[in-house]
Amino acid sequence: MEAKFFRFLKIVGVGFKARAESEGRLLYLKLGYSHEVELTVPPAVRVFCFKNNVVCCTGIDKQRVHQFAAAVRSCKPPEVYKGKGIMYTDEVIKKKAGKKSK
Repeated sequence: MEAKFFRFLKIVGVGFKARAESEGRLLYLKLGYSHEVELTVPPAVRVFCFKNNVVCCTGIDKQRVHQFAAAVRSCKPPEVYKGKGIMYTDEVIKKKAGKKSK
């Protein structure tokens, strides 16, 4: 399969990890929940994990690649106070200030 479209996801957080198994057909995510999140990859998409915190979704159909990347991101979207979660590599998170102490 020749890959034309890519979408890179970055996982930020202590203990957050990802791993791909069975030739890119399954994606396992450890996101701080009591269980691992298991995602089945659609047929037109392949998933690779370069490190345990960088995930690459690739395929020949742009819509399916981006839709699966959005589904992965929705498992733990980035939060605005600490910046933890799953975000695209080109995404910029504007952090909010927390409570001000007197």
